[in-house]
Amino acid sequence: MSASTDIFAWDGPRWYTLPSGRCFLDDLALGLCQSLGDDLPSATILTPTRRGARLMAQAFSQQARGKALLLPQVRAIGDLDEGEPPFDLDALGLDLQPALSPLRRRFELARLIAEHYEGFEGRTPSGKLALELADSLAGFFDSLALEEVDAADKLDSLVRGEGADEYTLAAWAEHWQVSARFLAIAVRRWPERLLELERMDPSQRQVVLIRRLAEQWHDRPPATPLILAGTTGSAPSTADLADIVARAPLGAVVLPGLDLSLAADAWRQIEDSHPQATMKRLLDRHRVPREGVREWPASIDADRKARARRRLINEALRPAAATADWRDQIEALKAEDPHAVEDGLEGLFEIHSARDEEAASAIALLMRETLETPHQVAALITPDLTLARRVSARLTRWGLAADISAGEPLSSSLVGRFLLDLLALMDRPADPVRLLDLLHNPLSRFAGNSAVTTIDRYALRGATPNDQAMIATLLVGREEALALWGDFTAHLAPILTGFGDAPVDLGHTLTRFVQVAESLSRADSSQDRGQVLWAGAPGAEASSLLSELIREGQGFAIRHVREFGDIVGALIHKAKVRSGGNFHPRLLILGAIESRLVKADRIILAGLEEGVWPQAPDNDPFLSRPMRAKLGLPSPERRTGLSAHDFVQGATAPEVYLITRHRREGEPQVQSRWLWRLQTLCKGAGAEIKTHPDIIDWARALDCGLPVKPPELKPAHQPAPAPPVDARPRELPVTDIETFARDPYAIYAKRILKLRPIDRPNEPVEARQRGTAIHKSLERFVTEDVPLGDEGTRRLTGLLEQALAATHLSPAQMALQRPLLPGMAAGYVTFEADRRTARPRLRIEQKGTFTFSAPHGDFTVTAQADRLEVREDGVTPGGADIIDFKTGGHASVKQVLAGFYPQLTLTAAILKRGGFAGIEAGTTVGDMVYVRLSPDKTAVRPVRDKAASNDDLAEIALARLKTRIVAYDNPKKGYKSWTAPQFLKGRGGDYDQLARLYEWYVLGDDEASEAEEAEV
Repeated sequence: MSASTDIFAWDGPRWYTLPSGRCFLDDLALGLCQSLGDDLPSATILTPTRRGARLMAQAFSQQARGKALLLPQVRAIGDLDEGEPPFDLDALGLDLQPALSPLRRRFELARLIAEHYEGFEGRTPSGKLALELADSLAGFFDSLALEEVDAADKLDSLVRGEGADEYTLAAWAEHWQVSARFLAIAVRRWPERLLELERMDPSQRQVVLIRRLAEQWHDRPPATPLILAGTTGSAPSTADLADIVARAPLGAVVLPGLDLSLAADAWRQIEDSHPQATMKRLLDRHRVPREGVREWPASIDADRKARARRRLINEALRPAAATADWRDQIEALKAEDPHAVEDGLEGLFEIHSARDEEAASAIALLMRETLETPHQVAALITPDLTLARRVSARLTRWGLAADISAGEPLSSSLVGRFLLDLLALMDRPADPVRLLDLLHNPLSRFAGNSAVTTIDRYALRGATPNDQAMIATLLVGREEALALWGDFTAHLAPILTGFGDAPVDLGHTLTRFVQVAESLSRADSSQDRGQVLWAGAPGAEASSLLSELIREGQGFAIRHVREFGDIVGALIHKAKVRSGGNFHPRLLILGAIESRLVKADRIILAGLEEGVWPQAPDNDPFLSRPMRAKLGLPSPERRTGLSAHDFVQGATAPEVYLITRHRREGEPQVQSRWLWRLQTLCKGAGAEIKTHPDIIDWARALDCGLPVKPPELKPAHQPAPAPPVDARPRELPVTDIETFARDPYAIYAKRILKLRPIDRPNEPVEARQRGTAIHKSLERFVTEDVPLGDEGTRRLTGLLEQALAATHLSPAQMALQRPLLPGMAAGYVTFEADRRTARPRLRIEQKGTFTFSAPHGDFTVTAQADRLEVREDGVTPGGADIIDFKTGGHASVKQVLAGFYPQLTLTAAILKRGGFAGIEAGTTVGDMVYVRLSPDKTAVRPVRDKAASNDDLAEIALARLKTRIVAYDNPKKGYKSWTAPQFLKGRGGDYDQLARLYEWYVLGDDEASEAEEAEV
């Protein structure tokens, strides 16, 4: 062992730093092997987290290079700032009470809030709200414990207005005054409650353990090597432990990425949001000059570019107050090395993507490209879990699976969906979407049963049923389906009762819920019923979660079934499943925290947008910034500083890609402040970060297909089936003629193949049945000779309400519709009064037909006119007006005249030829009118052309129809899909999937002129 590699070559305290950009664990293991040699097994290495301890052992195994190696003792002390579970250090905690479980702590704090918080203004808070606030209160107690702050006296002084705090509280907003009074109570009641429970706060217990460990080593320093590695000393207890270790006879502290090159004046100006802030506090706390920290021997190298990168990144992130001399620093860099900036930018790229999907495609492509080089590892580092999952999905294009360190959401697993569906059915037991998802879930005992398909087809399509009894009514006559439905509802019944005026116990309710879930699950031959839910990693996670919730939720009162669903559902959505699996060993997807100790050849830093990385500070409902300062708690910017340190550690690697998005989830984004500062520094130095635009081009090309397709690749053609003429329809209503003009394929599917679209589950009534109900009400208003005026408005309102209720609107939907009906009725009665002044003869919902000759035989066109008004006198006696009522949008006059919406004009042609009973042939066409009914007014929109009369428009429409029928009587003429694609975007079609529309149609073609004539 040479003096240069002996880390104990001088007396303590011994402080080292391992430069950013180096693989922390590999260099640490190499340095310890070189320094300790055969004494390595006697050493004790402390890492911040258990994950770090596991990876440390792997790093030593790699150093062995296949040879036998006795490993040192690697222990995790728990990184207090990152919420790792406490590690019970030998016998240090034998006389301490056990830690309170996080879930039980949450419930206890929720009770404390419900009893003492005045912000509810006398109202009883829901359990969900109390639990949400409990998370923030837990964070407050964590801060007090980790920072070792006694806030009781400070809060009392603040609330009472004593001394320097005499006028402080009164100057704050009322909300913060209420919070201060509550916290003053909470800091005294919480320790008392813990004594009653014979438990310790987990954060407090962890601090006590570390303090005891520090005292033990202070009094009896270990005689064997002792290394504390990777910590930044963010908590006082950890910081003091670091000092004890550094002063031990064979002790050393290794800091991650301390900047030894930052100018002294800039070092003094470091603020909380700076990446070096935590380590500066640590060194200042123990009066250790930065010059006294040495570089880790195994990390000293002559890599000029690596040093240049570190210097460049650290200069870019120097304190804001110290950026005035950036130009001087740039000149100093160039004086040391004329190519310093260029060397620092070597291997650093930025990629700007338009949106999430493009960013995910580019990242996946970068990761896939890495695999082309043997043994190279690619790591995506991002705090954006949604982006991480998008990338994972994109990698499946090449059959690759990457391990996401954060795990997969429990809610995405089969058991998670099963439980969430069951929770939703407790509140809405007739919800068709949840019912179908649960009944078809492979874990359900009913999955694969043909009767489920019957229930789906006849009871769960269309408008949502009001209740389970209505579903049973719809299944009458289908005995097998009705029996299955009865079996299902009998098993579901225990969780549909129990909620009333009195609160119920969360633990007891959840026990009943789990019993019902197990009764509804399938049973394997090797398992009892219900056990299939808890199989595998997702099942184990769900079982652990629900078991703990049953245990810790005993005595917690809830008042409503929805509250129960919110509480349990939130926990399921929050839970993550870490199952391992057949993941590619050279592809890693990591969060910022997990990436600290990982080695990769290509680093991809994504999510570099403000609010993502760095994350925006949380809005604390209890603590404002002035309150934090008064109590001596750290500012929210300290978390930003830790996040900035993670960014620096990643950005100083040899090959790094910085990914930004212009839009995230549809919202415009601002790139991260760190990237902006780096760009500004480079611009001042006359350099630019390479952009590598090819990656985006390649990603887009993968999604867009080949620009020049090979001859053997034949894309799908626009379908145009040509059935025999005998199979083609010889009669169509005018509404289908409209479809015929825009999408002939829909006529082929509907009239020749006899296919009918099935209603969606949970179909909004307003989309279809509402219009039918309103039409029926207007028909009754006229046929029952209801008087006009106020009485007519009252009577029509009643008819509308009665018709809508018959469509099985839920009470909530009826409550929404009811206030709108009087306005609609009043508008229509006014319209009716205006129309009746001419005393026309009315024909309501009358059917008309007209038959004409065609090459393959007669063709009949039919119309069901909403309203015909035959004028007996007036300006044009003997004429007839055609009125069509609409409750939604209607065609424009331009579209009607172009022939795409010939309903009114063809109805007029039928009328002229005597196709309506009681109206003579040759009757003049009067007004053709769309009447749009809405709650605020009844709008009248006539259809007319300046250059042609309505009689002429009717003849033009009929001539177009005849031409079309002649064309389709040709057996070679096919029913092409969407001959008028300009209407596709707004309206779509029922048969687009059958026509495989998006295999041949490119979105964006809807800009075609609406005046274009439909092809015949």
